[in-house]
Amino acid sequence: MAGADLTEFTASELAGLIRERQVSPVEVTAHFLERIAKYDGELRAFITTVPEQAMAEAHRAEAAVIAGEELGPLHGVPFGVKDLNATKGIRTTFGSLLFGDNVPKNDDIVTERIRASGAIIVGKTNTPDFGWKGTTESTIAGPCFNPWDTTRTSGGSSGGSGAALAARLVPLCNGGDAGGSIRIPASFCGVYGIKPGAGRVPGDYTANATWGGLSQNGPMSTNVRDSALLLDILAGPDSRDPRSLGQPSGDYLAAFEAPSVDGLRIAWGGAMDDQPTDPQVLALAQAGAEAFAELGASVEEDMPAVTTDDAIWAFVTFMLTDLCITLGPAIEGGQGDFLPSMLLKWLTDAKTWPASRYAEALHMREWHRHWFDELFERYDVLALPTMAVPAFPVERNPKTIAGRDVHPSWGFTPFCLHANLTGRPAASIPCGFTAEGLPVGLMLVGRMGEESTLLRASAAFEAAHPWAEKRPPEFL
Repeated sequence: MAGADLTEFTASELAGLIRERQVSPVEVTAHFLERIAKYDGELRAFITTVPEQAMAEAHRAEAAVIAGEELGPLHGVPFGVKDLNATKGIRTTFGSLLFGDNVPKNDDIVTERIRASGAIIVGKTNTPDFGWKGTTESTIAGPCFNPWDTTRTSGGSSGGSGAALAARLVPLCNGGDAGGSIRIPASFCGVYGIKPGAGRVPGDYTANATWGGLSQNGPMSTNVRDSALLLDILAGPDSRDPRSLGQPSGDYLAAFEAPSVDGLRIAWGGAMDDQPTDPQVLALAQAGAEAFAELGASVEEDMPAVTTDDAIWAFVTFMLTDLCITLGPAIEGGQGDFLPSMLLKWLTDAKTWPASRYAEALHMREWHRHWFDELFERYDVLALPTMAVPAFPVERNPKTIAGRDVHPSWGFTPFCLHANLTGRPAASIPCGFTAEGLPVGLMLVGRMGEESTLLRASAAFEAAHPWAEKRPPEFL
């Protein structure tokens, strides 16, 4: 397609054009590698890129098209893999200097499925060390910047994926989400992301990196259809992960194709239990929730009977206990100085916790599930602001929001972790921009096992209030 701007096409459209031989995988891959080379020095969305390997794969993908071979759903489409996912033959650092030379001999399950789809991995996206926080500053690559304002954070821990998508450095990425790590950067970067429910997407089951079973891999994209397609690819049981759901996954593209919300019961949760929230963010998210009423859904104000401070306490307990298992040997071996100083301090403190704290956190999680179950007896979807604020300057986490003091590590993201504690699917939809031109996300939380409902509602919102044509001006 001579003269066409390939960044204008979605991943799904590019896959179709490749199958129809209107563009070649070589042409597409070269185009996005050129954009990475041109813009990523400013953004640091990638920790590692593999242009030579990607182009070699693109030539093999082109030969397969010419030979008439059976093609996967993402055949020839460039892809950014989060650097917490192991990639055979491609450096996987987990965002840390501790693993600066780590080149895995095997893919993890998520990467296996990405490769099997025919996608071409062009690099590994930036993430904070071991995904430990909601912004992306890694010891190995430094901070990842937001394409809408390159003085501001892209969010985390999948911040590299969010920034790469917003700047159209790649058509499609994955993220991982243990407490909001897909939805935080989706909101801050103005893209779409969905955290599947617990067990929907299998992962490598090991003694570490599970965060108490809170983490799920999932899609991030510029549009809903691409996320539905990628979830079809990633979801489904795997015997290597005893946590994976033993049932076949749904046809998520089918949900996208029928984006009706007629009769859907939506609860608008506002600021939950009066969490400090930026007025612009709250107003835009509420307007987004109320827009569903115009599409045929019922929207009422309601929320589960939770205490967010207790939820954060339980979440932090699971997170730091797990990271103690993961990083304890390195710290005991004298390598603790390679870690961010705050993380090292937290882990040192966590090592002194009694076992009863973990037991109490498990107890709190069960009550949390109960309170959400009660709400979902009355509603199909809970709508909330994804974040309490728009993106803020890098490494300047807000200490006050709406005139109230907040914890700088948790105050900006009080809403996301509830879906992780309860195991429910949740998505972030771009719902508008602040007066400063920063994106804002609306979060939809669904019933257990109903990712399709979230995708259908997201697609209906996208059709009525499209966002993909709005792009960061510096990266057109």
